[in-house]
Amino acid sequence: MTANPMLPTFRAFVGLGGNLGDVSVRLQSAVSGLAQLPWTAVEAVSSVYQTRPVDADGPDYLNAVVALRSSLGPQELLRSLLNLECEHDRTRPYWHAPRTLDLDLLWYGGLRLDTPTLILPHPRMLERAFVLEPLNDLVQNQNWTWPEDLPQPSAQQRLSLVQTQGISKLERISLAR
Repeated sequence: MTANPMLPTFRAFVGLGGNLGDVSVRLQSAVSGLAQLPWTAVEAVSSVYQTRPVDADGPDYLNAVVALRSSLGPQELLRSLLNLECEHDRTRPYWHAPRTLDLDLLWYGGLRLDTPTLILPHPRMLERAFVLEPLNDLVQNQNWTWPEDLPQPSAQQRLSLVQTQGISKLERISLAR
């Protein structure tokens, strides 16, 4: 679907991940689901990365970041992400449990928000290689500038996270549409 021309649109970054079942198929399905949200368009998709669990259990994760243009508000977009997770059999038996699909609203048009259901920008995104590497990949490949309101980690900081959190780019999987 495309953004509504009568409403303002905002760029949003959504983190995708999962470590149960056929994750690459679920990630591709999630990208398609994001593209079908009302008043929303997928702008770009990062490469896919394999990551050891960080503060979580289970097998390695596959992760990516998607850039959207959306006229949905941040809470509406979050509800849509949670609905997509449910459609992909996401359960929450305990905090940081393995998951079939995880969709996190990372950043929304520079908005700062702190509510019981949503904090923007995502409070831990700058501590997670599985967010930073795909986000950096996406920004560089699109020749965009890093969001002004987000501190940009140095190459050394990112390398340190990559080494301690165990992440690698997977050339064989593409979610690009």
